[in-house]
Amino acid sequence: QVQLVESGGGLVQAGGSLRLSCAASETRISINAMGWYRQAPGKQRELVAASTSGDSTTYANSVKGRFTISRDNSKNTVYLQMNSLKPEDTAVYYCYARLGTIVYWGQGTQVTVSS
Repeated sequence: QVQLVESGGGLVQAGGSLRLSCAASETRISINAMGWYRQAPGKQRELVAASTSGDSTTYANSVKGRFTISRDNSKNTVYLQMNSLKPEDTAVYYCYARLGTIVYWGQGTQVTVSS
């Protein structure tokens, strides 16, 4: 069982920045992919950014050029640097990690962007 611990959410004004972190409880395993989803009230959960073990990255169109995902594979930690935040970025952000066919989820961290 892998646990994911997230940190870095909070309240920020539009145009501001936040950095989310997500650390896996196990550092001696190989994680295929790590990334972030988000879910706003009344909306479906959507992929924000993902990073594979081959250093390939994927971003939602709505965050391209503003968000950057990075990983420290030695620590099984993934980061999401969020710049130029907009009110529509307000959501609960969930970290995930995929090991083979198993996907683990973090508890979620609230990001609120005020206008």
